[in-house]
Amino acid sequence: MNRRQLFGLSALTALMSSYSQKAHAANATNKQSRYTSVQTLGVATAEWRYHNGAKEFHLTAEPVKRQFAEGFMVNAWGYNGSTPGPTIEVVEGDRVRILVTNHLPEKTCVHWHGLIIPNGMDGVGGLTQAHIPVGETYAYEFTVQYSGTFMYHSHSDEMVQVAMGSMGFLIVHPKNSNFRPVDKDYAFMLMSWDIDAGTYTPKPHTMTEFNTWSMNSLVFPAIPHMVVKTGDRVRIRLANLSMTNHPLHLHGHRFTVTGTDGGWIPEQAQWPEVTTDVPVGAIRVLEFVADNVGDWSFHCHKSHHTMGAMGHNMRNMLGVKHDDVAEAIQKIMPENMVMAMGATGMGEMSTMSMPLPENTLPMMTGNGLYGPIEMGGMFTVLKVRDNLPKHGEAVGWYEHPTGTIAKPYKM
Repeated sequence: MNRRQLFGLSALTALMSSYSQKAHAANATNKQSRYTSVQTLGVATAEWRYHNGAKEFHLTAEPVKRQFAEGFMVNAWGYNGSTPGPTIEVVEGDRVRILVTNHLPEKTCVHWHGLIIPNGMDGVGGLTQAHIPVGETYAYEFTVQYSGTFMYHSHSDEMVQVAMGSMGFLIVHPKNSNFRPVDKDYAFMLMSWDIDAGTYTPKPHTMTEFNTWSMNSLVFPAIPHMVVKTGDRVRIRLANLSMTNHPLHLHGHRFTVTGTDGGWIPEQAQWPEVTTDVPVGAIRVLEFVADNVGDWSFHCHKSHHTMGAMGHNMRNMLGVKHDDVAEAIQKIMPENMVMAMGATGMGEMSTMSMPLPENTLPMMTGNGLYGPIEMGGMFTVLKVRDNLPKHGEAVGWYEHPTGTIAKPYKM
């Protein structure tokens, strides 16, 4: 055997050993828990390797460019090229090591929101650890004690770093695979942004007057739909790192609130709802059986949170006839488009084709089978079907059986 063959055999042996180690860890995890992986729609699941006795993840805190919707790019901060950062999934009892590399323009650290871990791993800069300097990597290592839905987010210069998108999910699956199993498991991070029309960078110092509302840093109609089969048991995990509460409402189904960032709610203490309020800095987990076919809205019930970017100094023109004024102004300003809007409501905005500043979404957008949906922001759709198409095929709009849809009625 020559040196080249020996080197190749050594490399192959090392590769097989590495693969065997990963496979052994994956098999051990599968024996512990066979769970339904969480779909953080529009966001990747974090990759890991088994190394030195722990599941090892790597997060890079860095500036990212995030497309909130077609034609709307945002300069944000996040992890591994995304905001929210990739969803970390582990199993109750796992030893976990998370390497955090700082490529932000300032120091940072990461807090593991809701996890019960040693104090020195809690990730509060200046209190439980030194801040991570620019260009350096710190290791967080702990054993996850309890299953549930948790978050990670910056705890350095939090007003700026969280406001710019430095956040993500950390899901701990039960070791017992028979504990509250579901068929579909979704996660949405709720967030608010103040992005001036025609600009790309959020204003992190804003406290109340936000104009963009997102789920997983996407806005309608770019938020992917939840697609399930009739009879599926569905879980939706909602985390709120915005500056206000969000009452999330699901059409067509009643659900049960089964968990918070404090853990699972005992069955005898759960309560039924069709709208659940998600407070600031909190998590709510809801579950239901998808037993009603159709296309069902899922959205924040604060009306202005289901709108696109809008100004806060708009005059109230409801009921005011001013089309004649618009015509007169148009005559003296022919180079501009002058419109009379708001006299009979804002629904007309969804069908208008008017010029907008660069990198600005309409206030209302998106179409369904029957025309404009007249929504924006925190709005998506639960699609329940008796039969799902083959993997990779799109699920179209629900077509109602004859006689089951609202129609004109003559008195």
